Amino acid sequence: MNKNSNLQRNEISGAVVDAAMKIHSALGPGLLESAYAACLKHELIKRGLRVASEVPLPVVYDGVRLDAGYRLDLVVEDTVVVETQGD
Repeated sequence: MNKNSNLQRNEISGAVVDAAMKIHSALGPGLLESAYAACLKHELIKRGLRVASEVPLPVVYDGVRLDAGYRLDLVVEDTVVVETQGD
């Protein structure tokens, strides 16, 4: 892992935290996780970041790739995984 990739991850993570704080300040607590995730995806895309939502995460067992229903809420720039939480 080189210094540039660590810096890039830190910049992406910082943008995610900043966007999440902005959303929480605007909307407050009490919404469903899906609402926060949709708002966060919108805000990050506005900031010029690539964001994928509901990304499947398979389980590999006994050499077999299984779809066990796991989904990552958001993946930002193919680097940072974001799991949102509703109240």
